[in-house]
Amino acid sequence: MGMKGAVLALLLGVAGLRAQNPCANTPAYTPCDLTFELNDAEAAAHPSPYLSVAMHAEFKSPTFHTYLMPAFWDGGRRLVIRFTPTEPGNWEYRVTSNVKRWEGQTGSFTAAASELPGFIVPRNVHHWAYADSNRPHLWMGDTCFTFGFMDEALFRQVVDARAAQKFTHIRGLILGSPADAAAMYSSPDQPNPAGFQRLDQRILYINRKGIIADLILAGANGQLASLFPNWQQRQRYIRYIVARYAPMNITWQGFRDFESYADGRPLLKEVGRLLKDLDPYHHPMTSGTLSTSAPLLDDGWQNFVSYHSADDQLGAIEHQLFAVPFVNLNFGVEDSGAGKSGPDAVDLDTFRHRLWNATMNGQYVTYANTGTYGGGSLPVDAKYLDSPGAKMMTAWFDFFSGTRHWELEPYFDVDGGRGLALEDVEYIIYVEKPGPVEVLVERHGYDVEWINPISGEHIREKNFKGEHYTGDPPDKTHDWVLHISREGHKEGMLRSYKFESRRIEMQVIEQNPAKVPFEIAQPAQDLSLSKPAEYAVKLTRATHATRSMMYLWTVEAAAEGQGFRVAGTGPQGRLHIPPSIARKFPAVLSLRLYGMNAVGKVYAADKALQLTQ
Repeated sequence: MGMKGAVLALLLGVAGLRAQNPCANTPAYTPCDLTFELNDAEAAAHPSPYLSVAMHAEFKSPTFHTYLMPAFWDGGRRLVIRFTPTEPGNWEYRVTSNVKRWEGQTGSFTAAASELPGFIVPRNVHHWAYADSNRPHLWMGDTCFTFGFMDEALFRQVVDARAAQKFTHIRGLILGSPADAAAMYSSPDQPNPAGFQRLDQRILYINRKGIIADLILAGANGQLASLFPNWQQRQRYIRYIVARYAPMNITWQGFRDFESYADGRPLLKEVGRLLKDLDPYHHPMTSGTLSTSAPLLDDGWQNFVSYHSADDQLGAIEHQLFAVPFVNLNFGVEDSGAGKSGPDAVDLDTFRHRLWNATMNGQYVTYANTGTYGGGSLPVDAKYLDSPGAKMMTAWFDFFSGTRHWELEPYFDVDGGRGLALEDVEYIIYVEKPGPVEVLVERHGYDVEWINPISGEHIREKNFKGEHYTGDPPDKTHDWVLHISREGHKEGMLRSYKFESRRIEMQVIEQNPAKVPFEIAQPAQDLSLSKPAEYAVKLTRATHATRSMMYLWTVEAAAEGQGFRVAGTGPQGRLHIPPSIARKFPAVLSLRLYGMNAVGKVYAADKALQLTQ
């Protein structure tokens, strides 16, 4: 090798050493940054690095898993490749870039062992676990839309309080309000690195408190399409936030609500597929919604369903339809004393009832409080952090932490309440209207207790042995939770059983008209958007199982590609058909009615109608 080649090799080696040093001894599941600086000539060739510099690194783990991470522009001449090792040991990487000096650089570093549990993934059909262990994850979220933009001291007060209250998620907007977004992106192709650096530090602070950040890509009412009008701009934005935040402990949550976008589903399909392709850690993905995000499942990027609804018929039936976890992002906003900031704000008793009914639907939950969620006209105020609703959330968490929550499924052999169960092990019954309760259980001896959902107080009863439990709550002044459990057996399961002790089997929805015990009675004729139609079901076969029925009505114009929309629940009412369901009229509309009987069996009936304006 000549002198010129030796000097060049030395320079490349020094550059690689500088890049790799920050990751040396990084603990697993802790981000580290490899920093690269453009020289004068490169800066002249790339006056706008956000637009013109292409760069990524492929990392190979000690067990030969590979992770491809894009770089992001961090202001001035600086490019950063942020990476999180997922296991201890020796990691190697190779850089690819259109900056010739960086192309082909290689490096290595050793990651240290860590006590951090790692990133979460859907597991056991409807539940959550940490990816690299059999440790279950109990999702209990908080909503603070503006956590990236509030005063630093207030931000830390919010996060510290929620960590002490045992919340495991905090949900917020990457771009904030329209005014905040203008500070984050001065134009579609010009991010403000200082704004994102502040957000970096806040997400890292949230993670250090043991909390996962649920990141909403954009707000409501078309914010993403307005800020980034064409797909190239949106692609650069998604690549940028993946590069900055995928190495952190996060989930992706699409838009604040996808229905408020003119083309919400196609736009989310574009964005969701980009996230799926670019995020090497495969963090959980969904979108905010005005009702349910289930219409997005067929597009292949979403792996859990979110709700903005306290409708138990919607939640209970969809739980039987889809083999993914469910998270209710807004079952009601506690009016904590700050005032009612919108139609979702509810009093404390209503809030608590909705919390526990959402749980009985098989949903994990995310909390919101009018004084702290930053989603309406009211400012975030620390004095509302220790509200009664937040204390009820902690009581909820403490209770479920002592259960096999990652195996609980809705249970229907109950009179006088609504249930979850891991049959043969434990049964949890929510008694919203106190009175006699009857529960069929497997024949064993059980510990029995009542839990006050207001205070979290446990009241033990004498043990029960048999297969037909009957009892009454301690008093009738409020709702109660009944827990029937084989506690000794559960302790043994934790020592010797796998993550799931049995498979959760999804039922086959019965669609044979001869076996469906109901039919669509109304609407009997074609529909018009200008004249909302009544809907009604006719029960054609009365049995013990059909004594109690839940109904879910959906509509879809399949040719339009917008997916289905919930048009109603219950046995009768008025159809709510969004105008965006179709662009061309008349349109062929598919009306589907799901019915679930008292033992949890789901049936479906369909009707094709013409929809006009």
